[in-house]
Amino acid sequence: MGGSEVRRAHAESLVLVAEEVAIRNARGMQFAGVLPEDAPDPRLESGRRLLGLTFPLMGLVPQPTIEDTDGPAIMETTGGAGRSQLAVSFSYTLWRNPDDRADPVNLKDLDPQEQAAIDTVPPWPRPAWLIEYVDMMRYPQLWEAVRTCWTRDSSEHTTLGRQLIDHTNYILMNQFRDELGLAPGPTGDGPWQVGPSSVNTAATLEIDGEDVPAFEIDTDPFVYALGAQIRPDVVTTLVIARDHLPYLRLAVHTRMPATA
Repeated sequence: MGGSEVRRAHAESLVLVAEEVAIRNARGMQFAGVLPEDAPDPRLESGRRLLGLTFPLMGLVPQPTIEDTDGPAIMETTGGAGRSQLAVSFSYTLWRNPDDRADPVNLKDLDPQEQAAIDTVPPWPRPAWLIEYVDMMRYPQLWEAVRTCWTRDSSEHTTLGRQLIDHTNYILMNQFRDELGLAPGPTGDGPWQVGPSSVNTAATLEIDGEDVPAFEIDTDPFVYALGAQIRPDVVTTLVIARDHLPYLRLAVHTRMPATA
């Protein structure tokens, strides 16, 4: 498969992913093939899953150049003793010119195949939330840019440095495959990853208006990463594409306080 075909397939898969998520999250409903026009918005179910958390969730401070997608990504680890780790990540749409959202400067740089995949309208009605989701794919996304992770048991895998490395590699693997020369399919360890030597332990991060000690990764050519310990069992990390940094204020606030 050539490069343009890979990009087109990727764009088409992105258009379909919202339908797949909705199908998985629609409780008590079974869909096959086409998503009904009245299918539930999967963001509602994600929001319900966040109720009753015992730790706060962090997000980028409100600013004109970003718009929260309200679609948290949730990763959970459970076992015989129950939940041992829960990570929640928030994504944002980037507006380079927030004063005029119709300005072409706001558009993502799409190749013709990606553009065609987004512009194609199927011959059946779609839920309003899915139409909105597909339309927003025209604009740059800060995909899973801010992560808050709670862990029940501390170990070498749950330290701030380790979690910052893991979040950074996760973003690189999922958002910079072409730039890194990664082939389609499962991705193993390789020189594309950042490691412990990339972590600077003498940084600061603004949290709820106060500068706190933080770790950073400022060695990768594609992303910049920053993270801090919120409390002994909670870490927050940010991973941002370098191209987006000029438009952002890298500061976080408590987006959702602990409710239990």
